[in-house]
Amino acid sequence: MTGYAVHRLDEIDEITDGREPWRPVRHHFGITSFGVNAWTGAAAGDRVINEHDEAGDAEELYLVHSGRATFELDGERVDAAAGTFVFARPGVMRTAFAEEAGTTILAIGGTPGEAYEPDGWELWAPVAPLFYAGRYAEAADRTRELAVTRPELPMLTYMLACCESKAGRTDAALEALRAAAVSRRMRMIAARDPDLDPIRAAPAFSEIIAPPAATPRPDR
Repeated sequence: MTGYAVHRLDEIDEITDGREPWRPVRHHFGITSFGVNAWTGAAAGDRVINEHDEAGDAEELYLVHSGRATFELDGERVDAAAGTFVFARPGVMRTAFAEEAGTTILAIGGTPGEAYEPDGWELWAPVAPLFYAGRYAEAADRTRELAVTRPELPMLTYMLACCESKAGRTDAALEALRAAAVSRRMRMIAARDPDLDPIRAAPAFSEIIAPPAATPRPDR
């Protein structure tokens, strides 16, 4: 085993969650200190970056690796040729479209002041089409299998909570959410995720996603 790895972008297989396909660069190399992925728009006009605003405090830096893209950042359009960096702070709604076929965008992200936390999204991606198709119980069963094998990845138990919530299985959803809530980021996402609305009124919900109580400082 060597201390380095070298691969071309096209040697990393694309995966998809039913929206925009991407290459899981971080997962491919086994990187655990920062998040990095690559998205490619096959044709001009394709959405390359899914619209989102990075719930929590995460920052993202995008690099247009090849082609040309148009970013939309809080409604403002930005033209970005190959070699352009685009930095988005937390809370900025962002998306990007390919202006040329084969446009590839590299995204690097992390949260200021916190160690990076791999969450397992790459492993859940093949299950996502079931979820988006409304097959929630089936998606929950598949997600549970993943969560059992990789309990250290909080996104898997979080998505299990979402699947169970949408399937109408409140107790199972709350149990999964409690396991996911060890992650501060998962708690922050849960606070406003509409997929959890069916269980939001449950008495345990607010307690689960509440920040942990501060440990009192001992008297000196």
